Amino acid sequence: MKTTVSEKGQVTIPKVLRDRLGIRPGQALDFREEHGRLVAAKATAEDPVERVYGVIKTGMSTDEAMAELRGPAASR
Repeated sequence: MKTTVSEKGQVTIPKVLRDRLGIRPGQALDFREEHGRLVAAKATAEDPVERVYGVIKTGMSTDEAMAELRGPAASR
């Protein structure tokens, strides 16, 4: 299957491939070069850590949470 690159660098992915690969409008793709070839893949979902960052609300400051996690200071 062939397609042409537009002046803006855009290409149309043939419908047969879009359907077979489940590529829908708005789907993000990652592009990379492998051995002189352009390879596109569906972009992975957002970073799982980013997705939950800041979800847990403890009501404590970072210093208070760290003190609680570390426990009582060892005597010297």
